[in-house]
Amino acid sequence: MTLLQKVALQKAISQIGVEEIPRGSNAGPAVEKYLKSVGLGKGYSWCMAFIYWATKEASIEVGVLNPLSKTGGVLDMYNKCKTLRVTTPQPGDIFIMDYGKGMGHTGIVEKVVGTTLHTIEGNTNDEGSREGFEVCRRKRQTKTIKGY
Repeated sequence: MTLLQKVALQKAISQIGVEEIPRGSNAGPAVEKYLKSVGLGKGYSWCMAFIYWATKEASIEVGVLNPLSKTGGVLDMYNKCKTLRVTTPQPGDIFIMDYGKGMGHTGIVEKVVGTTLHTIEGNTNDEGSREGFEVCRRKRQTKTIKGY
């Protein structure tokens, strides 16, 4: 894990418990801060914006350029950042899920235990929705992941 990944993971962890206000709105002070980081206003899905925001904040803190593309689109990010891809997930890596028809979900890996990823995700909930209402810890199976 690079210093940037470590700090980005810490930034993501610091947001656990942040919720949309009101629930189901894709809005609220923190959510709108994440969306603004990629040039979007309230009302948009925000899982990728959350990861971009955490990485942007970490980049500023460690004094390097943010390696991610400025986009709120999960699959757009995956397609634009081909040089950042890895095959074996490690803490600090970003995972990408593809639900088809242009819909995806993302988060950051906190730890890997066998084939289970322990993650920090935005715009999810305890049921694992890709359209949830909070930042929380989740568990994902590696077989459900498109890439890292």
